Amino acid sequence: MPSYPLRILLVEDHPFQLLATQCLLRSFGFEHLAPAENAEQAIRLMTQAEAPFDIILCDQCLPDLPGLELIEIASRQCFIKAAILLSGLPETELSALQTQALKRGLPLLGYLPKPLNKDELAHLTHTLLTL
Repeated sequence: MPSYPLRILLVEDHPFQLLATQCLLRSFGFEHLAPAENAEQAIRLMTQAEAPFDIILCDQCLPDLPGLELIEIASRQCFIKAAILLSGLPETELSALQTQALKRGLPLLGYLPKPLNKDELAHLTHTLLTL
């Protein structure tokens, strides 16, 4: 199985989902993972990192800050290169969030439903993996 060098910040407030998503990402070949259970932890990890994360995979419904707001903070501070929202929200809400991100100039590659699907993730991360 191929291994991918992307440094991923995974932000998910449900402990089981966080663990399950880490396991899935590792099984897909992503080994450089930094997990966070909320926006506060994620910001702490980003400020302590030696380099920007290649991507933040972020739940939209975090307890302390909406995912899109965390992505905006991370992007404006140059803590990340790209982002993907993870959510169980309806497609119409996720599409509206993607439109908001585009209007704000955020590096949102798109959104993925939970549980994470390897092919959908590969589709969104393809440009990062080919750089």
